[in-house]
Amino acid sequence: MGRHPGLAFALAHPAHFVALGFGIGALPRAPGTFGTLVALPLWWLLDRMLDPLALAGALAGLFALGVWACTLTGRHLGVADHGAMVWDEIVAFMLVLSVAPKAWPWQLAAFVLFRAFDIAKPPPIRAFERRFKGGFGVMFDDLLAAGYTLFVLALVKRIAY
Repeated sequence: MGRHPGLAFALAHPAHFVALGFGIGALPRAPGTFGTLVALPLWWLLDRMLDPLALAGALAGLFALGVWACTLTGRHLGVADHGAMVWDEIVAFMLVLSVAPKAWPWQLAAFVLFRAFDIAKPPPIRAFERRFKGGFGVMFDDLLAAGYTLFVLALVKRIAY
């Protein structure tokens, strides 16, 4: 996995600051979980400021920003998909939140499911993770975890309601 970068690394370059989720990825334990939590206030802010089409555009822009930031940061760390890079979790979970019901039990379920899929990487997530390299690969596998999360939430909603 390589060395774990600290806050000084996160602040050393704008790409590092983005890729490490404003520095939250510098935490030594559970950076992906904390990165996913960072998505909540960002999404709440964007959701209140933007209409759905503008929100979709913003998420696409944040994805593209992540491809750049994670490519450069991975190169500087010497590890293409270092665990400290959490921008992928932030953007993918904001996508989940933009589709999931807004009630807190659904958002909590979305959080738990997303983290489970991001950690377990069920097929074909791991295969895509191996196939796509660089910042795109870092960002893309979390989109797949978001897709699994939304699929399970839709199933639960369909069955339970």
